[in-house]
Amino acid sequence: MSTAMNFQPDFSRALSYFQAQPNYAVSPLHEMQLDGQTLLVKDETQRMGLGAFKALGGPYAIARYIADEWQQQHGEVLTPERMQDEDVKTFASAMTFVCASAGNHGLGVARGARDVGAKARIFLAHTVPQGFGARLESFGAEVVWAGDNYSQSVEAAVQNAADTGATLLADGTWEGYTELPKLVMEGYTVIGEEMRAQLSVKGQWPTHVYLQAGVGGLACAMAYMIRHNWPVQPEITVVEPDAAECLQASHRAGQPTDVEGPDSNMGRLDCKEPSHVAWHTLEQCDVSYVTLTDAQAAAGAEQMTEMGVATTPSGGAGFTALTLAMAEASKTAGFLPLVIISEGQV
Repeated sequence: MSTAMNFQPDFSRALSYFQAQPNYAVSPLHEMQLDGQTLLVKDETQRMGLGAFKALGGPYAIARYIADEWQQQHGEVLTPERMQDEDVKTFASAMTFVCASAGNHGLGVARGARDVGAKARIFLAHTVPQGFGARLESFGAEVVWAGDNYSQSVEAAVQNAADTGATLLADGTWEGYTELPKLVMEGYTVIGEEMRAQLSVKGQWPTHVYLQAGVGGLACAMAYMIRHNWPVQPEITVVEPDAAECLQASHRAGQPTDVEGPDSNMGRLDCKEPSHVAWHTLEQCDVSYVTLTDAQAAAGAEQMTEMGVATTPSGGAGFTALTLAMAEASKTAGFLPLVIISEGQV
């Protein structure tokens, strides 16, 4: 495995960047009850006005990319405040960021580009709801409908970036393409550091953490932060749709492995090709894997919504996996599970 696959994020750099943003706030860590069992719920459903954890990914990667380009050309290290100046925005206006999206990554890229004065072009598969395209356009992004599934929209985005000279900003990684998606995942590490600080105040640490995964960016960033920075170590379970278990298939094969399957109602997680960096990192983090059916995911989302955090089958997948495992896992002494609700009902 090449060194390009190593993920060593600078979470303090990401946290400092967001702390300088006027719309940044630490997302809540709720203590909730499920059938008499206490669970911890990290609630990303209101994150920075986008209603999903992806608000920390694309915008951060775009800001880092522009700051690096500016420094190379002008020799100046940009502060977050300086990035709002007109000369920097004029510099950014010549840049176009291209990505495919199965959901919230596109929103992050669209708003991140808008906020710094750059352009965004988002490729969506024809299975994505039309309303999602309209929401992207409300952030000033150009929307291109291409392909019958996420993988095909990724191929279209990659080709378009090559043809036009735009900057490809995928949230997945593959051989030869790793560095910008690593910045996306570095943005996500803010969630892990927030949780570490919140748990330190509580003085209690989870015994089990359930992390939903599409290409694996969120799961990778959280597992890395837990293993490297948390003083008490939980069991970590990565949760995928049974129609798109690309990370578990890669784990079984010992190498990044694509899968085939029908469309899943966990649309944000319905990714058949793993992020190579995410898989490589998860392999070093002692995680286990489970899959969910669409029916299970829908029921879990409804249950969490009724408990007070409105979410989707994708956003509640970690919680759903917990509900299915609780009878066995609760036998652990001091059992205290933690889940991340990664998106609201957008």
